[in-house]
Amino acid sequence: MDSLEKNIPSSGLLNEKELDLFEKQNPDGMSSAQIIDLFNKRGIKFSEATFRKYVQLGLLPRSRRVGSKGKHKGSRGLYPPGTARQVNEIKRMMALDYTIEEIRQHFAFVGGEIEELRTLLMRIMDRLEESLVRNEEDAFIIAGLRAQIGEARVTAKSLVVRLEDAATRIRELRQTAREAV
Repeated sequence: MDSLEKNIPSSGLLNEKELDLFEKQNPDGMSSAQIIDLFNKRGIKFSEATFRKYVQLGLLPRSRRVGSKGKHKGSRGLYPPGTARQVNEIKRMMALDYTIEEIRQHFAFVGGEIEELRTLLMRIMDRLEESLVRNEEDAFIIAGLRAQIGEARVTAKSLVVRLEDAATRIRELRQTAREAV
C-alpha cells in the first residue's frame, strides 16, 4: 500500500491534497488501470469501459504511447497526470445529476484548459528547479531562486483554484437556470 492509499477514506471523491499527491507520484503520467484502481479503492464504481467511453466522448485526453526499455517489451498508454482530477470532476458533476452532454459542455467550456494550465505551470517550475540542481555554484543566489520558484508555485496553485472556483460558480448558475426551466 503506497502513501496515497493510506490517506484515502473508503468512499467519496478525492480531495485536492490527494489529487496533488497522486499527480506528484505519477509525474510522467499514469495508466488507465492505475486511475481506475484509484477510484475503485474509494468505493467509486469506475470501469475500463467507462474510462474508454469518457475518452471517446472527449471528456478525458487520449493516452500517449510510451515504449518500454528492452527488446520486445512493447509500449503502454500513459494519460497526463491531471486525468484523475478530470475523472474526479466528472464523477462530482454526475453526482449533481449533470448529464453527459452538460459535462461535455463544461469541459469544452474551460475544464480542459484549466487542467492544461495547471500541468504546464507545474512542468515549467519543475524544469526551473531541475536546472538549479545542475548549477549550484552560488548557494545564496540559488536559495533565493528556489524561494522565488516556491512562491510562484503557491501563486500558480492559487490562480488555478480561483479559476476553478469561477468555473464552479458559473456551473452553479447554469444549474440554477437549468432547474428553473
